[in-house]
Amino acid sequence: MFDLSQLAAKITASGCPTFASADEGPGEIARVSAISKATPDAVVFASDEKTLEAALLSAAGAILTKPALAADISDPRIVLTKDPRLAFSLAAQHLLAPARTEIHSSAAVDETAVIGKDVSIGPYAVIEARVSIGDGCVIGPRVTILADTILGERCVIQSGAVLGSFGFGYARSASGAYTLFPQQGTLILEDDVEVGANSTIDRGALEETRIGQGTKIDNLVHIGHNCRIGKHVVIAAQTGISGSSVVEDGAILGGQVGIGEKATVGPGVILGGGAGVLSNKKLYGANQVFWGRPAQPLKQYLRDLARLRKD
Repeated sequence: MFDLSQLAAKITASGCPTFASADEGPGEIARVSAISKATPDAVVFASDEKTLEAALLSAAGAILTKPALAADISDPRIVLTKDPRLAFSLAAQHLLAPARTEIHSSAAVDETAVIGKDVSIGPYAVIEARVSIGDGCVIGPRVTILADTILGERCVIQSGAVLGSFGFGYARSASGAYTLFPQQGTLILEDDVEVGANSTIDRGALEETRIGQGTKIDNLVHIGHNCRIGKHVVIAAQTGISGSSVVEDGAILGGQVGIGEKATVGPGVILGGGAGVLSNKKLYGANQVFWGRPAQPLKQYLRDLARLRKD
């Protein structure tokens, strides 16, 4: 629990400059809340005038909002920040109760696995041989982490995810029969990676698959063997990334994106929902939106779509 000035200081220290309009608010803040359910121990956020009006009428004990919106408002509950949504998210990190740090009795953890400090492992999780899990990680129920997988610190793996499975790689004989190509590499998740429920990430075939620091992966995502995903990438649900592809730092992949093998998505590229990237294709353009199958710059995609409608 924090008073208003303490909460503002915590958010500022986390990288989002914040200023409390009063040294002390109405009381101590213990949780985050939706405006409609706010109580005096809750903090809410408002990014527009309509939402701020609702927040001011609520019972919330703290209101995170923009300076331009609150310039003429005198309310001891207000905390000013350029990015209320980010400030609210950081407040939640400080206020929410930490996950229980324990290994559930039903979890199967190999004796050769290395488990860091303050790690939580949920019911029926399976941690195989030589797995390494860094400090502060949270492993959800029924997660499977296969042999030789390495997790950095503070990773969150949600229920049902499978890490380090064999990749889909086969050698084909003259008769048409398929033989599995060796899948003996590793999977490495760097610090602060989050993996959603029922997502799967394959190990490398002979070397490694790597997920960069701070990357966030939604539910029902598949990442193939030998892929390299950069830092602070966001990947939405039902995306599939074929083997040996590269997604560079800061890229954003919408839902149901499909990426062929050995493709490259450059730093900061934004792929709209349902976009497709052909095998061996390279897409570059920081902060540029690509859409369609095959993916192309948004203006070009819309122009081509308009022509098809006319025809």
